[in-house]
Amino acid sequence: MSLAERLGLTVLRRIDPETAHGLALRGLKAGLAPAPGPVTSDRLSVDLAGMALPNPLGLAAGFDKNAEALRPLSRAGFGFLEVGAATPRPQEGNPRPRLYRLAEDRAAINRFGFNNHGIGPIADRLAATPTAIPRGLNLGANKDSADRAADFAQVLRRAADHMDFATVNVSSPNTEKLRDLQGSEALRALLAGVMAANKRGLPIFLKIAPDLDDTALADIAAVAGETGIAGIVATNTTLGRDGLRSSHRDQTGGLSGRPLFDRSTRVLARLSSLTDLPLIGVGGVGSAEDAYAKIRAGATAVQLYTAMVYDGLSLAVRIARGLDDLLARDGLTAAQAVGKDRDRWL
Repeated sequence: MSLAERLGLTVLRRIDPETAHGLALRGLKAGLAPAPGPVTSDRLSVDLAGMALPNPLGLAAGFDKNAEALRPLSRAGFGFLEVGAATPRPQEGNPRPRLYRLAEDRAAINRFGFNNHGIGPIADRLAATPTAIPRGLNLGANKDSADRAADFAQVLRRAADHMDFATVNVSSPNTEKLRDLQGSEALRALLAGVMAANKRGLPIFLKIAPDLDDTALADIAAVAGETGIAGIVATNTTLGRDGLRSSHRDQTGGLSGRPLFDRSTRVLARLSSLTDLPLIGVGGVGSAEDAYAKIRAGATAVQLYTAMVYDGLSLAVRIARGLDDLLARDGLTAAQAVGKDRDRWL
């Protein structure tokens, strides 16, 4: 990490978290960010549901909700990007404050509630900003929608020509009853509607919660196989609060960051034993070792977000290069490492 990035993070951490996040995005758009381009090698290159990734490290949804910083983020070292979540209509989300740093735990709690500009402006930005790496959109539903399942298909139809994949997000804990759509019958109907709207044949992923038991995971794996989606993102934020030290630990919302790592990786490994679909591992990734552990637990690719609050955007380059070193040490490619340690997590 450069001295300038270290100083910038020090300043941002003294500001309200959501305001600091907005300033960070403005800095990105102004060119105040590392831009080495995608990190790649023969070991790191991987195929994810037909998409050629220069490396398996992606940016998770939520960092760039409105697709405002696509160009600088595509040059920050990642192998792919996910923006959003986007809903059909603009949405303010929940009242502020709604984002909390848990510095002692290297974590965050948010209760944003799908705040975004709506799919119209987001799709326009995607159309106007080509990138050298695959990028996808996290699909959401408006809080006051009469038919949330239809919202996902509507967002997909509007932006399909300008993205490489889409993720159906039924696992945010911050929209009332959204997680109810993870039930097998509701999920089957929702995914059928999305797939019917997927005229371009984009890879469609499903993002699930980490707070599901083995029966629910088995149901999700079965529905995923039946509906023809491309893969599963494991996982979103958790409602659990085990072992937290921060004074913000009891805030309402979804917990992300370091405390989520073990829980999300166990879910990932369990899914890996239930389906042959490619999996994207998310939750607590903050180092090359974390990314490698997710891959060895069953992930074809991984994503991160919260760790950058503490270690900056240059973390993407450091993780990708560190992952390359770990693979070289073990004489493996990223594809060959998938699932090597799955049984350790079951």
